[in-house]
Amino acid sequence: QLLPSLRRTLQLPKPSTTTVRHTSGSVYEPDYLDSLKPNFPQYESLNVQIKGYDYPQLESYQRFLHGMAEYLDLDVSDCYALPPQQTQVQRLRPNSTVVESEYKLTTYERNLQLNNVDAPIYPQFLRLAQAALPEGVSLRVQEHTDDCEERRYVPDKELLDLKSELERMGGATPTKKK
Repeated sequence: QLLPSLRRTLQLPKPSTTTVRHTSGSVYEPDYLDSLKPNFPQYESLNVQIKGYDYPQLESYQRFLHGMAEYLDLDVSDCYALPPQQTQVQRLRPNSTVVESEYKLTTYERNLQLNNVDAPIYPQFLRLAQAALPEGVSLRVQEHTDDCEERRYVPDKELLDLKSELERMGGATPTKKK
């Protein structure tokens, strides 16, 4: 502390105290709620999609990704397989339309759904996943959408046939309320 006479000669301003109080967004919210918010931005829901022609290799890679996600403390909410897709490939003789050989390829697909992924952890997960990616397997990461959920379920053929038959007969009749 400086003496008042010395302060006048040096022309220093009077010391003042300022109190700063940290408040949350609302008057009625307690301060400890701020500590519950995540420290980093988060990806709400991500789908890790892997596709390949070799079933055992794909299963092994999915097991590896699931273990790595758990090691990085990522929330793995779901793992599921989609029905395999058949593709027919024809090899033609040079300069002709004669089929030399014909192949049936089966593409398998596995999905891993991750929730609340911290932004700094995501690039680490992606680098490790790409570094361990087996040959012949493709990796795709996208945000979870309703289309991803739709592709997961196989439509019921009988139910679709009954609905189309009902439409051909004139549609459903409205029920009378009493």
